[in-house]
Parts: sequence; C-alpha cells; structure tokens
Amino acid sequence: MQFWKKDKPIELERHIRGSDPEYNLQFQYANNYICTSKYSVVSFVPKNLLEQFQRIANFYFLCLLILQLIPAISSLTPLTTVIPLVVVLGVSAVKDAVDDFQRHRNDALVNNRKSWVLRDGKLMEERWHKVVVGDIIKMETNQFVAADLLLLSTSEPHSLCYIETAELDGETNLKVRQAIPETAELGDDISQLSRFDAEIKCEAPNNNLSKFEGTMTWRGQKYSLDNEKILLRGCVLRNTQWCFGLVIFAGKDTKLMMNSGRTVFKRTHIDRLMNLIIIGIFILLLVMCLTMTVSCGIWETLVGTKFTVYLPWESFVPGSADKPGNVTEGATTISLLVFFSYIIIFNTVVPISLYVSVEMIRLANSFLINWDNRMYYEKTNTPAKARTTTLNEELGQIEYIFSDKTGTLTQNIMTFNKCSIDGKSYGDVVDEYGNPLDITEQTARVDLSNNPYAEENFEFYDQRLLDAVQSNNPLVHEFFRILALCHTVMPEVTDGVLEYQAQSPDEGALVSAARNFGFVFKSRTPHTITIEVNGKEEVYDLLCILDFNNVRKRMSVIVRKDGKMQLMCKGADNVIFERLDKKCAESKEIITHHLNEFANDGLRTLCLASKDISEDFWNVWKVKHHEASTAMEDRDEKLSQVYEEIEQDMFLVGSTAIEDKLQDGVPEAIANLAAAGIKIWVLTGDKQETAINIGYSCRLLTDEMEETFIVDGETAPEVKKQMSDYLRAIKDHKAERQNEERVHIANGGGVSFDGSTADLNVDMPGVDFALVINGHSLYHALSAEQENLLVELGCSCKAIICCRVTPLQKALVVDLIKKSKNSITLSIGDGANDVSMIKTAHIGVGISGQEGMQAVLASDYSIAQFRYLERLLLVHGRWSYFRMCKFLKYFFYKNFAFTLCHLWFAFFCGFSAQTLYDPYFVSFYNVFYTSIPVLVLACFDQDVNDYYSLRYPKLYTPGLLDSMFNKKVFAFSAGEGIITSLVLFFIPYFAFKYGVHYDGTDLTDHQSLGCAVASTLVVAVNLRCAMDMTYWTAFHHVAIWGSIIYYFCFITAMYASSFNYTYEGVAYQVFSSAQFWFTLLLTCTVLLLPIIAYRFYYIDVHPTLSDRIRLKQRLTKSKSRSKDLHIRRASTLRRSTRSLRSGYAFAHQEGFGELITSGLNMRQRVEKSEQKNSVELTKVKKIDTPPLPDYKDLYQENNNSNGASNVSVGENSTTAVVIENHQHLDHHHDPDRHVVFCEKL
Repeated sequence: MQFWKKDKPIELERHIRGSDPEYNLQFQYANNYICTSKYSVVSFVPKNLLEQFQRIANFYFLCLLILQLIPAISSLTPLTTVIPLVVVLGVSAVKDAVDDFQRHRNDALVNNRKSWVLRDGKLMEERWHKVVVGDIIKMETNQFVAADLLLLSTSEPHSLCYIETAELDGETNLKVRQAIPETAELGDDISQLSRFDAEIKCEAPNNNLSKFEGTMTWRGQKYSLDNEKILLRGCVLRNTQWCFGLVIFAGKDTKLMMNSGRTVFKRTHIDRLMNLIIIGIFILLLVMCLTMTVSCGIWETLVGTKFTVYLPWESFVPGSADKPGNVTEGATTISLLVFFSYIIIFNTVVPISLYVSVEMIRLANSFLINWDNRMYYEKTNTPAKARTTTLNEELGQIEYIFSDKTGTLTQNIMTFNKCSIDGKSYGDVVDEYGNPLDITEQTARVDLSNNPYAEENFEFYDQRLLDAVQSNNPLVHEFFRILALCHTVMPEVTDGVLEYQAQSPDEGALVSAARNFGFVFKSRTPHTITIEVNGKEEVYDLLCILDFNNVRKRMSVIVRKDGKMQLMCKGADNVIFERLDKKCAESKEIITHHLNEFANDGLRTLCLASKDISEDFWNVWKVKHHEASTAMEDRDEKLSQVYEEIEQDMFLVGSTAIEDKLQDGVPEAIANLAAAGIKIWVLTGDKQETAINIGYSCRLLTDEMEETFIVDGETAPEVKKQMSDYLRAIKDHKAERQNEERVHIANGGGVSFDGSTADLNVDMPGVDFALVINGHSLYHALSAEQENLLVELGCSCKAIICCRVTPLQKALVVDLIKKSKNSITLSIGDGANDVSMIKTAHIGVGISGQEGMQAVLASDYSIAQFRYLERLLLVHGRWSYFRMCKFLKYFFYKNFAFTLCHLWFAFFCGFSAQTLYDPYFVSFYNVFYTSIPVLVLACFDQDVNDYYSLRYPKLYTPGLLDSMFNKKVFAFSAGEGIITSLVLFFIPYFAFKYGVHYDGTDLTDHQSLGCAVASTLVVAVNLRCAMDMTYWTAFHHVAIWGSIIYYFCFITAMYASSFNYTYEGVAYQVFSSAQFWFTLLLTCTVLLLPIIAYRFYYIDVHPTLSDRIRLKQRLTKSKSRSKDLHIRRASTLRRSTRSLRSGYAFAHQEGFGELITSGLNMRQRVEKSEQKNSVELTKVKKIDTPPLPDYKDLYQENNNSNGASNVSVGENSTTAVVIENHQHLDHHHDPDRHVVFCEKL
C-alpha cells in the first residue's frame, strides 16, 4: 500500500449517469488509457536494477566489488569487476529499455486512435485515452470499438448492428446486437443524445465476455440490460454505417483488458538452475576460503613468525613492529584478512564475463532466428522475429504447446470441394475411364469466365459439374437453387462488388459455390429472395425460415415462385435421412457411399432435400406456426414440433463437402512436434464439433486412437464423474497392455527390444486416447477440488482439445500445467483473445494473422504461419539449447581449471593469497585468451544440420529430459576442471622445480612457473574447446588457432623490455627453454588423451542418436537430392475411416432467420440494381515444399559405392533397424531409440 496515494475502494456495483460528467467523476472510474509497458522514465532505473539483481550472480559481483574497494584485502584492482559489471547491467538495461520502448509505442498507437465523442452538445474528434466513463461515442463501419459501450442507436432499422468479435473469441462470423427500442428513437439526433440523462446500475468490471447484467432508469421507466445490448472493446463494427453508445467500462476495466493478463518477468530454466549453481559454488568458495584461513593462521603461527625479518607483518597487525600483541593475535588477524583476499582471488570460478557471454550468445541466436529465410512468409512479407533475446534455449525444452485454433491452425477459410448429385460424385478429376487423377499445379481449373459474378480465388477442377449446369440438368439446378436460397447470408455491395456476410464460414462457402456456378444470391427483403440464374433474375417469396439450432441440426426455408410452393432443407445426413420419403432408398444408399468417401478425406458434409407443399397444407400449418411462435411458455419446444410436422417425406437432392482450410504444413508440423515428444493442447473459443473436425484434419486426432473422451457435464459432480470414469478406463487399458506379450525384434546378435515406452526414458503419455472438454465443464474442472484430476487425465492422453473456452480459461489451463507438471510451456495464438495465455506461458508465440497484432505485441517470438513453429523449436530451439549447454559445461570447466591452480599454489606460498598468475593474465584470461573460441562454439555449433533436425524429431528428446546441462553435468564439468587444475599445476611445478635454462640461469622462480602454467592452460583449454566442436568452418579454425597464436604473441610483446613491466623477459626465458615445450606437450597429452579415448569408446559402443545421424549426414553430404518436377497441390485432406459427416451442422449456430423474416434488419427502401462486376478478391496461392528424399535410396547408393553395410528400413515407419556386418564385432542398437544406423568410427 502506498501511503501517499489514497486507495480506491473495492467496486461492487457501477453507477453511471448520462450527460453528467461531474457525477461520474466522483467514483474515480478508470479512463480509457491503457499501459502494457513495465517501466516509466522515473521507475526504469530502480525497477530494472531490482530485476537484474534478482540474479544471484549480479548480486554476488556487487558484493565482490565492495570487497575490492578495501585495499587491505584486495590484491586485484576494482576495475576488473567494475567495468564488466557495468557493461552487463548496461547491456541488459538497454535491451530492456528498447523492448519497453516498443511497448510504449504500441500503447501510444492504440491510445491515440480517434473517435467521435459527444461533448457540450457537439461531436468532437477525441483521442481514445481521453474517453471517460459516461461519454457518448459515435462509431462508424469497420472501426474498432473504443471501450465497452451500451448501444443506444444505430443506422440500421430497429437499431440492429453487426459486430465481428475476432479479437475477443477468435470467431470471424458476425454477431448481432440491438439497442433498447426507447433509446433507438434517439437516432443520430445530436441534440437529443446530448440530453440523454439515463441512470445506469450494472455489475463491477469483470472478465466474463459472455455475460452482462444491469438496469437503466430513464424517463421514469426501468429497463433490463444484458450482453445483447453491449459492444465490447476490441469488436469491429460491420455492415452498420454508424452507431452511438454510452461508455460503461473504459481502459483497464474493459473486458478485453481484464482478460489480457499482466506482463511478467520471464527467466529460462537454465537461468533458474544457474542461480542454484551459483549458490553451490559460493558455498564451495566459502569452504575453500575457510580452509585457506585456517591454514594461513596455522602457517603464520608455526612458520611465518620466524620470517618476519624478511616478510614483516603489516603495521596494523598485532605483534608487528608497530603494534603490540602476541603471535596468536597477529596470525588470527592476518588469516581473517586472507579470507576476504581469497574470496577475491577465487571469484573467477564464476567470472562476470560468463553473463556477458550468455547475453552475447542469446543475442546472436536471436539474430539467426530473425535472419532465417525459411521462416519468412513471402505472401505477407513477414519474417520470424525474436522479440526477446533471453529465452532462446528455452525453445529447446518445450514439453507442452497450447495452441489457439482459428487463425492459428486454420486459415478460417472454407472451400467447396466436392458434391454428390443424382448418384454422381463431383469434385475429382478423372481420366477417360473414370479413374481419379492427382491434382497438381498444372491441373486446369474449371473455366468460369462466362460468369461475371465468379470469384477469382474459387478453385474447382471437375468440368463435369459445370457441363451438367450448362446442360440444364434439373437435379443439378435444384441442388444449386437450394444452396442459393436456403441460408441466412446477408449481401452487400462494396465499391461495386457483391460481397456476402455469413454467420459461419461454412454457410458462406456454400452460397459462394452456388454463385460461382451461376446461381447468384443478390438481395433479400423480409419477404423475398432474389437470385440470378445464368443471367436471368428470379424472385422468390420467402414465406418462412425454419432456423438452425444445435438440436435440429438442420435449417429450412419455404419459398414460392410462380404459384409453386417448396420447402428446401439442408442439414446433417442422419437427421435428413430420417425425414426422407420412402422412395429415396436407392439414392440414399448411393449418397451414403459418397458421404463416407468425403468424410474419409476429412471434409465437412451435409445433405440437401426438398419437397413441394400444397396451398391447403400451407394454410393449416401457417396457423400452427403462428400459435407456436407467439406462445409465452415452451415456445422453442412448440416450434420444434411444428417444424417437425412439415419437414417430412422430403426428396433427397444431393450432398455437399467443404474443407475447413488448414494453414499450409499444419498436419506435418503437428505430427513432427508430437513425434518429438511434445504434448499439444488446443484451446479454442469455437464449438465442439468444429474443434474435433480440425483436430482430425491436422492429425492431432487420429483413427488409431482407442477412444476420444468428451467431458461436457453441466455440474461439478457430473464433470468429476466423467473425468474419473475416463481416467479409470485409461488405467485399465494400460494394465491390459502391460500384460501383453513382449515384442521382440531380432537383429544379428539376438538382442531383443521391449516395445514399452520405458526404454525411451521419456515420460510418454497414453498414446491411444484423446480428451475433449467444453468451456462450461472446464470451469468446474479448474476448481481446486478437481484440478489435479484434470491434470492427471489430460497428461494421460495424447491429444487434448478445450473448446468454448474464454481467454482467461486459456491462461488458467496453461498456469495449471506450469505449476502441476513443472514443465516448460509454450502458447501460440494470433488474436487478442490469446494474449492472456501467451503472457502466462514460459514462452509466448504470436502469429501475425488476420486478427490484428495484439498477440504479436504480447509475444516473445512472432511468426507468420503455424508451420514455422516446427522449425523454431526443432531447429533453432534445439540448437540454442545444445549450444548453451555446451557453452556452460565448457565455461565452468575452464574456469575451475584456471582458478583452482591458485588453491594448489597456496600450499607453496604460505597461504598468503599470492596469485600464481600475472595479475593482467587474470583479467585477460576470460576476455581475450579463451573467449572467442567458446563464443564461436556457442553461436554457430551444430551437431546435425537443420534438415536432419526436422527429419528426425527424436533429436529433441535431450531438451525434454534436461539431460545436456543439469546439476549432475555441472558436477562432472567441475570435477574435470579440478582434475585439470591439478595436472596443470603439478606437472609444470615438478618440471620447473629444478629447471635450469640452457645458459645456466634458474627457472624455479614464481614468475616463470606462473607463465608456464598460464601458457599451458591457454593451449589446453582451447584444444579442449576444439574437441567439443562438431561443426567446423574456416572461422572456427581461425578462432581456435588464432586465440592460441594471439596469446603467445601478446604475452611475448607485453613481457618485452619496451614496456618496462615487472614480468620483463619472463616470456622469452620460459618459451626458449626445452622444459616448457616438453611440459606443454606432456600436460596436453595427459589432459586430452583420456577424453579422446572416452569419447571414442562411447561413440563406437554406445552411440547416441545424434552420433548416428551425424555419421549419416557425413555419408550423404556429397549426394545430390532429387527434386520432384511435378509438385502436388498442398492439401489438408485427411485419409481416415472416421465419419466426419455433418460437421457443418455442428459448426453452425442459430442464425439470422428470425431477424430476416421479421424485417428488423431490412432497410425499407428499394435496392439499387447491383453492377455485375467480378469479385475482386486476393488469390491465395498455395506454396508447397518439395518432398523429402528417400533415405533408403540414399543409403542404398552409399552401399553400392562402399559395400559396407546392409540396411533394413520399415516402409511406413519413422524408425530403421540397421544390421552391420563387421569381421570382429557386431554392434546392435535399440531401433526405437535410434532411428538411423551406426558405423564403427
């Protein structure tokens, strides 16, 4: 609590009065200013420093700097710590400032948008951030809604308006809002609007997007307010010229911002591990310093006092010549000072350069992401972008991906692909014998140039259907008339171009298909529908619309033309088949066959039927319909009964099949990510069946799964029972599998393989189940009592789809997995409704799609297409993790080896904190002598190239297991460094102990020993770095050998007489002696030969998957890759046996039928005749990637040339079992763990 700022009371209910800003001001409601940035000009320095000193290492170096400022205990200048620390803090601060400045700019763009605001009886153009609660705002078509508004009046009849809510729930279909009739009378009369003085009481700000409760009191009357009268911030006004609204919630109180979550400071798993390691190293440092302190006290007491004539104690030490005291007091004082001196000397175990290097490595890897042309989307000129530089290696450890659906997995574009009419299936290209042909880029589309209303982007390849239309086939004409008449689509003409606004993309695709084949829906009134058939206009009387709902799963219209009355119906195949005339048995059987074929291709299907209605039957039925529609009780049930009566004995006309178009490469990307061991959860605001259909299309769900569980309980007990039953079923199934016979795969040596996943050492989920859970059920499942059950059930399934979820629920699911599984999570989305989960996950990825840039602005990484996520994780993420782990292992090794030489030297210098090395060498070791090789290693090294990284996703497994750098790996690196320091110190020590130069001079002085150890250290650690490199270029050679040569040149020049340095002549004396070169050769051999032998043994006998693929990469490097000249058209069709029929019916929702027939949404004016212009739409060009080469063929080529081994590859498997024939020894390996082959190195 800030005592200088008055706390705002908790808001329980909101009170607003129109045209009374003074009244509204007293409640201190938030204005419309939004802020997503973390810092301000005033708070930047303290807040940023506070965040940076959360790193224990930074705080440790600050304490070290304070110690170095005390001359009595420091043998090193403070500049060795001040300059690096300031650089580290400065670079990080600049990077954070740039990131936050970008957020400020984005906030400014939003806050400075302009809207028309009613002030003092006049409409004034005002910036968004100046809008306050109680203002009346005028919005115009295609504008974003500035705040949460109460709709007062619109340009449309009966004050209807249409909005698109893609920023809120990801849905691009239009929704309808309607003002209260009494306020609708205000129209656009500014004088009346400025006098609007209603008093509104409503709920306090909350994040519930689907609910609003309030009342309005005006002119003595009280009116109920609900969500149908509210326009939320982030919506876009469509098909409405203007509307007026009263601001209810503004700025941070709007429902959009309440669902956005807060910006959090993200750190990687390795950062958190580093903090623990730093604590451990500091404890080790204290132990060493305490050991040195005790040893110093003993040595000074027993030995040091006898040499005070040559080594006098400092004047402030008791027992010295200048200060009285006994030996014990003096020794104690000296040992205490030595404690702090050794803290300074041993601090190089974790030098500040470590963090400078880490930041440089992360920056370099971020540039590699930004510069990757294979993640550049040419169509929108959008490259991939690393919006943060601190999380790269985390991309290599992702265990859970949480993805939005609409706009992320799909393009939200429906295409009319196939149909069945009169027993014939249309849509496939066939040869002269009727056999289907593959559709390629060279396949000609149906020529629709004679149709002035045809859309340029419409693709259909079967000429037979157009021929049937042109030959006036009556059933084909009936089929397309139903598509053109039976719907609730709204037409509009924009710039002379006829466009459709549909409630669902499905319905829009069907009406557009009829349009392209010459049956053009042109206009409608409450009582008529006008279409144009092959240039001739036809006007139908619209008698009734029997609208769709989730129970009926169908919709019908009753139309009349030229005295003929007809019912036209479309819907799910099962509900249509139940209502067909008995004479349709034969056609029903044929269409069922076609429907199964369509469903196997993953298409969404529905059936069309019609019947003639007599005038007498209509008159009787119309009375029943009127009674049901005006009933005050059970209206919906009574209407359903009336609808059921007329929708009987229909005749089957045909069926349609449309494709919910996935983004290119989505199925392949999801399959590869799943093969890598990553669990994928889809969190979407869409309806259940839509989400399930997309799940099958993108291969998240497959027919091989044992069962797909659906949790749709309405109450907490129901949800708990469903989840418990499903979890029990999974456990029973696993128990049965464990009792099955072990699977043996025999190879040359008779080694067997247990088919269980345990051999992979990966915590694999159940591979046979999927889970689908609805938003209302998820509300109960996320409660404290059931969340553990949800986690256990979800993690037991291979695929999880959460549908109808709110933005906040998305974030809660992500947070639940983060906390429960302690796993690295990634969220990916493209709209404002995904911002909350993007911020919650360890890593957020935004897709720059069609739903604005909010997701990108809140993300850590941005890409243009979902398929690029595969490359971002399996290539850049894996490389970054691989490089960072190698860097840290090597860095700790070389600094333990460097620093602990001081420890061994302490036993020979009386524990006096005398440094073994030249003080400048201590400063330059991590900056000049050994920095370039390790930076090159950490920025450019790769075990296998990007192609093989994608080809073999199991390479990603080490990141999931956190096996490349952990506490155990650190301990091994530290242990290797300790052993190296022993060898580095004692071999030169004993070699130089009695060493004599060729001219007879002595080599046993401290400076010569220090120079010899330092030189050997530089050569040994750089050669050790070279051994860690798996990717060599000329630049790598320059870095390794150049660093060694640079050291010898620099040290020779620095120790020359021209600099008059205290080490003058030492380098020449040491380097010109045979003892040094023999010592250098012996030491490097002792250090490196065991490493070479160890690695040779393990690569030869226990090769990892990476070792095997690296060998394959070398063998196939010179082989040219064949390219397919005929590139197939990219398709998202799914081949399966599951019936996806009638996915359309589930994906649709209750339409505009009641509005259309009531005339509420129709202007009472004569429509101008539409110009017959072609629709100007952007053509979506499909981009295909060439097929991967057949590695069986590649390896066979290698066999033909070398004749070395035999390969057996499963044709449909991702694994290969390799049997090698060697004269002396056969090596056999687990084929499920290692997918390529092994050759003896």
